[in-house]
Amino acid sequence: MSYRGKRVLVTGADGFIGSHLAEALVRDNAEVTALALYNAFDRYGWLDEIDPDARASMTLVRGDIRDGVAMHRLAEGHDVVFHLAALIGIPYSYDSAQSYVDVNVTGTLNVLEAARAHALGRVVHTSTSEVYGTAQVTPIPESHPLVAQSPYAASKIAADKLAESYALSFGLPVAILRPFNTYGPRQSERAVIPTVIRQALDPACDAISVGDTTPTRDFNHVGDTVAAFLAVGAADGLAYGRAYNAGTGTEVSVGAMIELVRAATGTNKPVAHDATRVRPEKSEVRALISDSRALRAATGWAPKVELKAGLAGTVAWWRDRLANGQVRAGAHYMV
Repeated sequence: MSYRGKRVLVTGADGFIGSHLAEALVRDNAEVTALALYNAFDRYGWLDEIDPDARASMTLVRGDIRDGVAMHRLAEGHDVVFHLAALIGIPYSYDSAQSYVDVNVTGTLNVLEAARAHALGRVVHTSTSEVYGTAQVTPIPESHPLVAQSPYAASKIAADKLAESYALSFGLPVAILRPFNTYGPRQSERAVIPTVIRQALDPACDAISVGDTTPTRDFNHVGDTVAAFLAVGAADGLAYGRAYNAGTGTEVSVGAMIELVRAATGTNKPVAHDATRVRPEKSEVRALISDSRALRAATGWAPKVELKAGLAGTVAWWRDRLANGQVRAGAHYMV
């Protein structure tokens, strides 16, 4: 499953998972084109903070997946595209649903059209476990009903269905990877694990403020999620147009995760309720636990990083950022 010599395009390479994936592809000797969202600050997101040699080995491109002409031009000459670019913040989707349709639906359409026009060998489209809504059965198989409990989830369901339709209608070799809750270095404080870790370590925080601690999640280290992307991008025998779950199959409540973080950071700070982080009642996804047998059978992938070890590494990354002044004490960053 080597990517040596493969010409690979990664959309959303400036983000959390995308930057880790782009690095991994470089290590596997792929020729990587890393697409970052255009901005006026001369920045490439997290790609500016990765290993300098890995960054120098990539072709860095700024653009926007909402620009169909640009995506058509960019896709030419590539063998594989990993499509990770998306708007992902659930709370923001309540206020700006149109932007989620523009980026997650129209942007995905542009990527699919570009891949079709240039006959790319494979497209890996990124889904999310949020498309299932609260688990009706556990663990959740790919056949579970899709329930849009947020505008974000609705936009990702639509994008998934576009990917499915391009496989069925045009024979496009597009596989859908559905990662469950990924965590690790470089993740935004939009997500619960980094906001808990930062507050646990931050001397300016007297308490760890969170929303509802009772929902359960299937937490996956970013290294395992990246390995799932690499597997889906290269494995033979995948069924195109269908989704593959990637998760540990282990159910952990938000409250239990907080206790693991408190132990890893050595803090005894109390946990405080933050009403601003609570979703609307019918929008909260109560339980997400993955059944990943289909992905394991098709690719041989399996998670390797146990939660306690993964949290320890993530805590170490946050310690370094606080110590080096990369995160200002008391500030709340949503990068």
